[in-house]
Amino acid sequence: MTSLAVSAPYEPVAAALADTTTTNAGTEAAGGAQTGVLGKEPTTLTELRREAQKAYKSIEDANRALVARQKKFGTVEKELATKLQSLQQATAELNKLRKPLSDLASSMYQDPSLDGLSPFFRAGNGTETLRRIADLDHLVAGRNNVLGDAVKLLERQQKLAQEAQELRAASLLQEAQLSAQVTALRKRSSTLVRSLTKALIKLGVKIGNGTKGAGGCDPTRIGQAAQYPNGLLPKTILCPLPQAGEELRADAAIAFADLNIAYKKRFGASMCISDSYRNLGEQQSIYYQRPGFAATPGKSNHGLGLAVDLCGGVQSFRSVQFNWLEANSKRYGWIHPDWSYHSPFEPWHWEYDPQLGSLL
Repeated sequence: MTSLAVSAPYEPVAAALADTTTTNAGTEAAGGAQTGVLGKEPTTLTELRREAQKAYKSIEDANRALVARQKKFGTVEKELATKLQSLQQATAELNKLRKPLSDLASSMYQDPSLDGLSPFFRAGNGTETLRRIADLDHLVAGRNNVLGDAVKLLERQQKLAQEAQELRAASLLQEAQLSAQVTALRKRSSTLVRSLTKALIKLGVKIGNGTKGAGGCDPTRIGQAAQYPNGLLPKTILCPLPQAGEELRADAAIAFADLNIAYKKRFGASMCISDSYRNLGEQQSIYYQRPGFAATPGKSNHGLGLAVDLCGGVQSFRSVQFNWLEANSKRYGWIHPDWSYHSPFEPWHWEYDPQLGSLL
């Protein structure tokens, strides 16, 4: 790919991309390593478009992770609340079990007539004394068991409370990190789209007023194009070309602008466009005007915003312009399809191949 940072014809784009590099430095400082995964700074319009798409996808991925984290934490919170409620019920039951022992011990200390443990050692025969000693041992063992269970229960409560607190703190931290990542990615995506718009405007691509972001040139909308039928693409999916009145799908238009830079450097003038996107009504009109030479309405690549008909010398087979475009267009995702060499013969017809463009 020819760099936009070299030679005079590339200066408008290089200036716009320089703004992107400066702004991105601050964005990555705020977003940390998360934004760094988007790769090196773009040096061409096509790379800039692809980076903006990647940033938009990263926003979607981070948002999904944030929602999943919040959902997971909500489930854990419910589980912990259920466990703590069960522990409270167990504590109440133990208190009931412990109460008789507590009452007995309290009465022994509060009633002077009992004289400490004397009830267990009052005068009696040996058998009676042994029975009383056995009762005392049973009472002490029961007390110790209840106290032991209470201590274990208390330790378990404290452990669960600590785990809940740590889980809450960790979840809040991860949620804050994900939110910061989403904010940084949104900022980078917005910066890339604005820089792309600025570069296209400097190249003569007139962006319509009243649109948000980059208007129809916002590359984050490219994935939405498949939702619409051939010839019924909305304006938000399309991007204007340097030649007034002509437009293509955003990725095709941006790649065409990149190709046009190289073409203009070679021939001193922009590529001449005689036709580009055709809505369904235009396809029907041309089909009836040129039977046998136009695709069936709803089947044309023009209706997908992926084809142009060129003039300015390209329309003449084996002209200098045609040969140059044939040799260089694939570097920008553009092709002269096989059928157009013979059936029907249309040297002026060129198409953008999204699959080829994605490999550049």
